[in-house]
Amino acid sequence: MSRIARSLLCFLLGGATVASAPPKKPRLVLAIIIDQFRYDYLLRFRDDYTAGLARLLKDGALFTDAHYLQAATVTAVGHSTFLSGATPSVSGIIANEWYDRDSGKTITSVFDPATKTVGGVAGATGSSPRRMLVSTVGDELKMRGPDSKVIGVSIKDRSAILPAGHMADGAYWYDQDSSRWVTSTYYRAELPDWARKLNGEKPNQRYIGAKWLPFDAKDDSATPFCTMVAGTEVRYCGGLEATPWGNDMIEEFAERAIAGENLGRHAGSDILAISFSANDYVGHAVGPDDPAVRDISIRTDRLLGKLFDYVDQRVGLGNTLVVLTADHGVAPVPEVNQARKMPGGRLSGSRLAKKITDALTRRFGPGKWLLPGAANMPYLNLELVRTLKLDLAEVERVAAEAARSEDHIARVYTWHDLQNGAIQKDDIGRAFSLGFYAPRSGNLFILTEPYYLLDATGTSHGTPYGYDTHVPVVFWGAGIKPGRYSRNIAINDIAPTLAAILQVEQPSGSIGHLLSEVFE
Repeated sequence: MSRIARSLLCFLLGGATVASAPPKKPRLVLAIIIDQFRYDYLLRFRDDYTAGLARLLKDGALFTDAHYLQAATVTAVGHSTFLSGATPSVSGIIANEWYDRDSGKTITSVFDPATKTVGGVAGATGSSPRRMLVSTVGDELKMRGPDSKVIGVSIKDRSAILPAGHMADGAYWYDQDSSRWVTSTYYRAELPDWARKLNGEKPNQRYIGAKWLPFDAKDDSATPFCTMVAGTEVRYCGGLEATPWGNDMIEEFAERAIAGENLGRHAGSDILAISFSANDYVGHAVGPDDPAVRDISIRTDRLLGKLFDYVDQRVGLGNTLVVLTADHGVAPVPEVNQARKMPGGRLSGSRLAKKITDALTRRFGPGKWLLPGAANMPYLNLELVRTLKLDLAEVERVAAEAARSEDHIARVYTWHDLQNGAIQKDDIGRAFSLGFYAPRSGNLFILTEPYYLLDATGTSHGTPYGYDTHVPVVFWGAGIKPGRYSRNIAINDIAPTLAAILQVEQPSGSIGHLLSEVFE
């Protein structure tokens, strides 16, 4: 008996009422992530939503207390969790990038030197899902038979690749070096005709010199949030990815993929995984309290409405299941918090590294003690430890003590602490345990106090605090019971629920539970 069948049987036998069966299999699943979209954005801007988000909130099943379980709330981890149901401790996707001891280099979660980019700069190294150790819902669907297609799309390679999984028919992302949509030889040797045609239209050129004006601006005399023209008094937007137009390009590509791959019209169910990346780039630059975040949230609502209308025309919303979430939240800008008399501030990663290095030098002698890596997950030089014939656990202990002595550091765990389970038995301790994968993780795991950042400008995310873990989860479609569901769930619960609806096995690393209350 499969895990799906066991879960349903347990629910039927253990519940006070008869459980509803999963809805009929949809022709198309739209699996949507909005990058850096805190749950409270649904509430703060609700009156401004009139299109896609409004439809989800009105007719969908909304979980109001959905959280990530692991400590590292970053893009790669969130996207790998979405359709796998796995934590980093099982999936191996521990961060956006990490130090690879075998190669002696810092690598990304999807870096794959065995592949090449297709459609962009000739000979550029490609990307793939090979570093993800588990299956996704799409993989389970593809293993069931050849009658389904799975496609992923985003501006970021990791955001297109990780939700789609290993057996996807394609994953596509926007290459800033060539200003084109690309894929890699992991999937195919050439771009499909419909993608080549879109590249030939040069959609990026539509926005040369454009100004990002407020959505409700009466005319172009309004003060823009930023402009695509450098050297003016108005803030330079940077690349298209840091504007709402980046999301427009993603939605356009999604429409072309639906038509070009004939999604929703195959014998089996199809999955289109879409990640809207621009919200994250904007949020990092200005923080969650800036008017630009409200503006891009409104524009995301309208863009989802456009996508849903297109899907209705091509496939029919009665044949479509939508599931929407976010990969993480975000912290307030520290200076904004300070102005409103809230905790928060900026810490120096270089100062923290120096403090650790100085402590190790005083105790064990000089040397290159730290290897390249993020300030909150340092890697120790194991070759130096071996050369000096030191006990690694003791070296980690000295380094951890030094890190803890820095102001506004809440906790520091070591590799050996997590390997041996020597952590606080609370949600934060468990979050670090679920984020730990021994072959890839660093030697120290440093958590700042709430609202303190190891970033010099803007804001960021990546902690197990509520502002980073709390995100929306919405199911919408035929057979889904609309309503607000207030019980606490994990993002890991999405994958097994989709697996039940699609009548396939749960992904191999899933630790989630079936959200059967949404079944009519």
